[in-house]
Amino acid sequence: MRDVDQYYPANGRVILHVDMNAFYCSVHEAEDPGQYKGKPTAVAGSVEQRRGIIVTCSYAARRLGIKTGMQVQKALRLCPTLVLIKPNFHLYRKYSNAFMQIAYSYTPLLEAVSIDECYLDITGSRQFGTPLQIAEDIQRRIMDELGLPCSIGVAPNKLLAKIASDLKKPNGLSILRLRDVPSVLWDKPCNEMFGIGNKTAEKLKRLGIYSIGQLAAADEKMLREHFGVMGSWLKRAGNGLDDGVVNPEREQSKSIGHTTTLPHDVVGLAEAKPILLNLSDQVARRLRKQGLVAGGVHITIRTPDMKTITRSRQLEVPTESAEDFYKAACELFARHWSSDKPIRLLGVTLHSLTPKDEAAIQLDLFDYERQPKKESLNKAMDLLRNKFGENAVLTAGMLTETHSARLRNHKERGTSLQKDNLYKLGPEDSAKEGEPEGDPPHRD
Repeated sequence: MRDVDQYYPANGRVILHVDMNAFYCSVHEAEDPGQYKGKPTAVAGSVEQRRGIIVTCSYAARRLGIKTGMQVQKALRLCPTLVLIKPNFHLYRKYSNAFMQIAYSYTPLLEAVSIDECYLDITGSRQFGTPLQIAEDIQRRIMDELGLPCSIGVAPNKLLAKIASDLKKPNGLSILRLRDVPSVLWDKPCNEMFGIGNKTAEKLKRLGIYSIGQLAAADEKMLREHFGVMGSWLKRAGNGLDDGVVNPEREQSKSIGHTTTLPHDVVGLAEAKPILLNLSDQVARRLRKQGLVAGGVHITIRTPDMKTITRSRQLEVPTESAEDFYKAACELFARHWSSDKPIRLLGVTLHSLTPKDEAAIQLDLFDYERQPKKESLNKAMDLLRNKFGENAVLTAGMLTETHSARLRNHKERGTSLQKDNLYKLGPEDSAKEGEPEGDPPHRD
């Protein structure tokens, strides 16, 4: 045990960042290696129409120049043999839960940050071996038990662990210590630092700061003058410092949103209404599942030439009702969008969220009489749909043959960055409430 102890700091942390490689495509390859193994594949919406964008692609496809966010038609021109796969988010969630359960078996301090990545604090896990041995065990088990490749970063903090996991892909394992920061990071441009986007990097360039090393040496007071409190973070990040802790508790969502890319252009409110209705229904379902009410609604509209606008409004009172969200979304659409302009993407997002049991909801006499009935109806519909599926109970307006009806398909409605689909892991966890039970994926 004494030999293992020397690999753990006396006053510090050991953090792992586990990042699944080309996760969606890797899941399909694990499910059906005969059809997908080693081939250029891509998960994309609107596969039948060859429209939409690439959600993710395999490493074989990336070597041919195909990238996430690329239009499907362009990808097919680069690689006519590209295998397009329809998304199956139910399957991705199943594999996500499975790989996080493997990671959780080494420490309860696990923070899931998206469907395909998590942080682990293994400072107290020395009974499983050295940090490198633990990382190797997790990587091996995820491959052996699930057939999925992952990259793992080992570091003294979350920032460096995230950077380390990006150093070698796919299936890499990297250690990044504080003393390594000057040699590994300082000659790189600022936008290669996790947390620094292109706009911030451009602003830094205007200040004469081009590399992470220059950022590390920059005057903190000057950085604060130009970036506010973020200036101090930039200085610390350049030196590889980060005080963030691995938080196994899920934070309350700041917003709950859902967007859908349409297989063909939509024109006018009449065509948009069934889409807005299904979007409002799904975000309201997720809101109620978290026990929240929303005080505001905003819509997202994107045109075929990829121009995006968002418009928002506050509601008169906080609510959990899809009917109220739908009404507000339609009003925003009618007020801010010309009826003859085509649309390729629509979204509805709820904001100003408050726990329902803490919300001060003022009701007029009519609402006072009607509210208990509405809440009882919502609860009954949620229970039925949890048990029998999203199509078990529908309003008349949701009975549509349009693309928006696919939002109710648990296999196809997206989840990549929707953290409310992640749940607190524990030894007794299996399927989440409202989703079909099923055995975790495994390898024969």
